[in-house]
Amino acid sequence: MLDQVEVSRLLDILGNRNRRRIIELLRQKPCFVTEISDRLFLSPKAVIEHLNIMERESIISFFLDERRRKYYFLQTEFDLIVTVKNTKGKQRIASLPSADLRLIESLSMLRRMARARERLLDTLENLERDIEATMNDIVRMTRREGGQDIDLDIIITLSHQDFTLDELTEILELDQIVITNSLATLMSRGIVTQDGQRYRIEGIYGASQS
Repeated sequence: MLDQVEVSRLLDILGNRNRRRIIELLRQKPCFVTEISDRLFLSPKAVIEHLNIMERESIISFFLDERRRKYYFLQTEFDLIVTVKNTKGKQRIASLPSADLRLIESLSMLRRMARARERLLDTLENLERDIEATMNDIVRMTRREGGQDIDLDIIITLSHQDFTLDELTEILELDQIVITNSLATLMSRGIVTQDGQRYRIEGIYGASQS
């Protein structure tokens, strides 16, 4: 039987909702830190802090896999039964965590994740529209200034990431001399700049990355 100090420490641990969520997850299977973080939407730092607290109380432990990752598991299975009595002598008994409570919490989490996914999909749809509109603007501006198709291809490619001449040649599958001439034109117009071996967008077509 646990003494009063042990019960107090256990109540302190289980009083934190995220620690209870971690325990319920480890009841299902051993997990490593980033897996717990992804499943429960907690930062890895917060997960490690909770794990350390529970490890000190021998609630959880860990083993190392072949990649030296720590897999945490529930070392001691337990149920916390709470009895509440009122002044009339009536009492209520609750088990923590119970299967019903775990189901309700899981359903609640599922609902939050579904709503978050809907918001992300709406944001992604709006972003796709903005990207398409911006691409159309870039095409119009480039052609209005007398730019060639190769100029447009290079601008769009560099708008995603900085590349070297060899990388641009491989991506665009064009003769390196053609790409070099186009880069020289774009640099003279202040659209592209060179930083070491890499080329990047600057000027009115993109923010400086320096």
